Amino acid sequence: MTEEICPICSNQMQKTITEWHWACKNCKYEKANLLPVINEKSAHALINEADRESGLRNLRNKNFKKLIDEIKVFKPAGGKLLDVGCAHGWFLDIAKNDFTVLGIEPDVHVHKNAIKRGVETRLGYFPDILNLNEKFDVIVFNDVIEHIPNINNVLNQCHDRLNDQGLLLLNLPSSDGFFYRVSKALALLGKKDFYNRMWQKDLPSPHLHYLNKNNIVSVLNKNQFNIKKQGRLDALKLSGLYEKITFMGEYSKLSGFTLYMLIALVLPILKMMPADIVYVIAVRE
Repeated sequence: MTEEICPICSNQMQKTITEWHWACKNCKYEKANLLPVINEKSAHALINEADRESGLRNLRNKNFKKLIDEIKVFKPAGGKLLDVGCAHGWFLDIAKNDFTVLGIEPDVHVHKNAIKRGVETRLGYFPDILNLNEKFDVIVFNDVIEHIPNINNVLNQCHDRLNDQGLLLLNLPSSDGFFYRVSKALALLGKKDFYNRMWQKDLPSPHLHYLNKNNIVSVLNKNQFNIKKQGRLDALKLSGLYEKITFMGEYSKLSGFTLYMLIALVLPILKMMPADIVYVIAVRE
């Protein structure tokens, strides 16, 4: 059996629910041996991109405005900001009012759309697409760090690419979250569809990591970052929720609407549950 070592605490990991899932009993870090296929047409064929955008945009923009306000507390004078995996450039649209912005996006189709919208982006991967001595005051990963295979390597590269007192912002799903815990419980009972969706299995860029509040701090400290702020973000919003549920086409109209109604009814309660989306702002030591 292949041995997997935890990138957070260096303890040995164990396979759990599926053949592709590993977990560390010591620090609770989880990983997936799933393969990113960002620019393969077969993976994109599973997605209704228009519904996906409609389902995400309002929620993402609300969260992005909150994150930019948080960054400005530490960087009131602005500076150079890099958004890694900037997708359609929604975060950059808001951030450009206070920062000099640049985005990086590896998905050819999404990058073309961002360029058409006038978003300053480069096609490629971080940090390869950057110039040799290019540095920033803020580096942002919005729902991206969990998709990158070597988390220690990318954090180390961030440290090298930040100016003194530069900020790193991570916005990512949490393994402490209510929906993730429900998906694991269902998977243990043999119902794995929801669990697969949480890991974005079979999508162009699946989740490769799930972290929690404690091991996020550990991995950032390990890579010479000091935590300045942690918080939670909304994972759901009624506007666009139906499209978010159905963009992969795995639900019938009736099933999708039923799920939408159930979530809508319990949404006020869900806001009191452990957060499914969290953010961390850390400063380069």
